Amino acid sequence: MTAVEAFFEGLSIALSWPTVGWLAVGMMLGIVLGALPGIGSPVGMAIVLPLTLPLDSTAAIILLAAIYSGAMFGGSIAAILLNAPGTESAAATTLDGYPMAQNGLAKNALAIATTASALNGFAAAILLIILSPILIEVVLAFGSPEYFLLAILGISLITIVTQGSIVKGIVAGALGFMISTIGTAILSPRPRFTFGQFGLYNGIDFVAALIGMFAFAEMMKLATQKQISQSDLDIGGSVREGAKTVFKYPMTTLKSGLIGMGIGMIPGSGATTSTFVAYAEEARSSAKDGKFGDGDPRGVIAPEGANNPTVSGSLIPTLSFGIPGSGSTAVLLGGILMHGLQPGPVLFGEQLHITYALFISLFLSNVLIILVGLTVIPYASRITEIDTTLIIPMVVVLSFAGAYTLNQNWWDVGAVIVLGILGFYMVRYNYSVIAFVLGIVLGPIAEENFFRSLQISGGEYTIFVDPVNQPLSFLLSFAIFAVLFGPFLKGRAQRLLDRA
Repeated sequence: MTAVEAFFEGLSIALSWPTVGWLAVGMMLGIVLGALPGIGSPVGMAIVLPLTLPLDSTAAIILLAAIYSGAMFGGSIAAILLNAPGTESAAATTLDGYPMAQNGLAKNALAIATTASALNGFAAAILLIILSPILIEVVLAFGSPEYFLLAILGISLITIVTQGSIVKGIVAGALGFMISTIGTAILSPRPRFTFGQFGLYNGIDFVAALIGMFAFAEMMKLATQKQISQSDLDIGGSVREGAKTVFKYPMTTLKSGLIGMGIGMIPGSGATTSTFVAYAEEARSSAKDGKFGDGDPRGVIAPEGANNPTVSGSLIPTLSFGIPGSGSTAVLLGGILMHGLQPGPVLFGEQLHITYALFISLFLSNVLIILVGLTVIPYASRITEIDTTLIIPMVVVLSFAGAYTLNQNWWDVGAVIVLGILGFYMVRYNYSVIAFVLGIVLGPIAEENFFRSLQISGGEYTIFVDPVNQPLSFLLSFAIFAVLFGPFLKGRAQRLLDRA
């Protein structure tokens, strides 16, 4: 199947029923979950993940991606109306979105967020499709040694970008790797860390781990709050004027989209980083005539124009190399693996039509964002008033039910509880939950490719660092060394220079 044939087959799948219906459901669900402060896309996707088991693999992945994309936009609703971002990525929107709402321009701000997010989402989805032929060539150049090293590099990058402490990030990632070794070994029928319990022979299901670390842990955090929001803000302004405002600042919109997609490609950066970088750049470049912090519309365009392109950008390392860039893409990767799909050469080879269907669905999801975002605005504040006493029991029950239905194994339910408590305290003490989850998700992939590489080389470890015969592996090994030890060596070199 050629790339053109795969594209049209993907287009057919994305527009077929019930796939397009699941896309709409995912988008609406994502918007609602994103609008609820403290919930967001990782929690929503983790809850829905086991429920996608009966679905076709393509429809399931599109559903999860639609939740992700919808939550990116939905987060702006609470950020603008309540000064309480529904997702971390919407935090930058509060800086000027909430002042606009206080000035009686809530509808303008929400329309700006809708238009900027959807417009750049369109552009990013198209760019993603255009870049696909290049990605195919890059992905096909990778073999087992490179995939093993990529897994290590991905976790290494995330330990640095998402948290401040490298040591804490490495500890979290290593702990995730250890959890992934529970059960029967991949290349030998030998049980590991099962303590004679038959229910542990298949290991801890990574989907159960995702539910525990994101959904259960987040509910523990929400349990300390009486209500998500008690604010009651009158929504004034004009939707039409707000949408027109985006077109008054084409450079701001374009620049924020490029920043969002570029940063989204970097593992571990995520939408939070991209939206704040886009906001900071706009505030810098428009400092002369800007009123940032007091309700400048460019302060809403910049972060909202960056959030949805980040979704498209983050799909590149996730689908190409199995390295998710955020909690949401980690859950999406879990869904891809759960449905029997393999990131890398397969998704860009014989299953290329599925990849194209996902890219096209991202484009379609932005059509829904425009339609929904510009029509439900007068009712948007109602979403944010749901009490936690209703949300927490529902999420907890769905978490347990979803974990049990994975394998009809009570150990998976136990894993949700144990890992949920662990995740709660990891967040409290500033350990990277994403690095931990990546350790669990990527652990089996890294282990399998590590031993396969040694089989290929006859047990020679030089296959990972040979600059002549394995130049790509050598470059990846060098990158891992630079990421992990670069900051220490740089600080040491600086101290030596200061003494000299």
